[in-house]
Amino acid sequence: MQQLVQQAIDRLVESGEELGIQVAVYRHGEKVVDAVAGVADPATGRPVASDTPFFSASTGKGVTATVVHVLAERGALAYDTPIVELWPEFGAHGKEKATLRHALTHSIGVPAVPARLTPPDLADWDGMCALIADSEPWWEPGTRTGYHAVTWGYVLGELVRRATGRPISQVLREEVAAPLGIADELYFGVPASALGRLARFEDAPGSAEAMAAMPADLPLFKATPPALTPSAAYGNDPVVLTADIPSGGTMSARAVARMYAALLTEVDGVRLVPDERLREITALATAETDQMVGFPTPRALGYNLGRPGTDPQRTPTVFGMPGMGGTAAYADPTTGLSFALTRNRFFPGPATAVDCIGALVAEAATR
Repeated sequence: MQQLVQQAIDRLVESGEELGIQVAVYRHGEKVVDAVAGVADPATGRPVASDTPFFSASTGKGVTATVVHVLAERGALAYDTPIVELWPEFGAHGKEKATLRHALTHSIGVPAVPARLTPPDLADWDGMCALIADSEPWWEPGTRTGYHAVTWGYVLGELVRRATGRPISQVLREEVAAPLGIADELYFGVPASALGRLARFEDAPGSAEAMAAMPADLPLFKATPPALTPSAAYGNDPVVLTADIPSGGTMSARAVARMYAALLTEVDGVRLVPDERLREITALATAETDQMVGFPTPRALGYNLGRPGTDPQRTPTVFGMPGMGGTAAYADPTTGLSFALTRNRFFPGPATAVDCIGALVAEAATR
C-alpha cells in the first residue's frame, strides 16, 4: 500500500495538480502508509516531511470531538448535560435546554457570527465565547441541525475549559497528543516557535472563480463572514495559526491518522476510548437536512459519517471530518483503517486527491 500511495501522490505533484501533500494510513493500530511529496513552502522550496504540520480547516473538528470523548470517558463531561450547568451565560435567549449532545451534532442553533468579524476577533477567546453565549438561536436547540462552521469549536472548547480548568489546546496536548507521541504535530493554537515548520499555502488556479460560483444566498455563507472563510491567506495567517480556534486545526497527516487509529484500537499501548464508547460516538445521531447547506448530512457525535467521495449510505461506518481546501481524516471500525490527507494547494471545492487516494487505500485494503 505504501508504494501505491507514494506513486499516486508523486504523479499528482508531477502533474502540477498538487503542490505539497501528505498521506498516512494506519491499519489495526499499525502504520502502513506514511507518504509525502512536493514542497511545503513554494517560496523557499522546502520539501514536505512526514512531520510537517498543515493547516487543515474543519478536519480539526474531528480532533475537537475526540478531546470531548476522551474527557467523557473519564467522567469530566456527559453528553446530555445541559450546557448551562457548566456555562450559565449560554442560556440567554432561550438556549437553556441545549446540551453537549446538541453541540456535537450541530443542533444548538447558533451557526452564525456577525459579518464584521475578522481573524483577530477569533483570537479573543473570551470575546468570542461571550458573543456566542448571547446569540439568539436560529432554531430551538435540538429541533434542527445545521453546520456550525465557526461557532462549533468555541462552544465545545469552552465546555472543555469549564470542565477541566484548562484551554482545549492544553487538554489536546496532555490527554491525546502527548500520550500518542504527536504533541509537536497536532495543534489547535500553534506555538509561535513552530510556525517556521508549517506548510505554506497557495491558491489553486480557479479558486476565486469556484468561490464566486457558489450560491451567494447559501445560509452557510450568510453565517460565515468572508474574512473567516478558509483560503490560502487564511491558512497562512499567523493570527489564525497561533490562536485556539478549535473549529479548525493544524496537523500532519500521520499525527491525525494515529489519533483516529487510537480511537479504533490500541496504538503502542495507548487506546483513547474503549469499544463501547466508540460504538456510541460513531453511531448515526442525525441524518436530517442540514439547514446551512440544504441537503441531508449523516452525523455521529462530532464526526461526519461516510467516506468522502462516496454515498454515505454505502460507507456508513466511516467517521471523520473533511476540511475546506481539500484535507480529510477519518477511520472505519469495520476495516480497522484510519486515513488522513493534508495538502497546501487550496481549492474551495471537492478535493480530487482525497477522493482518489481514499478510494485507492480502501481498495488496497481488500486485497
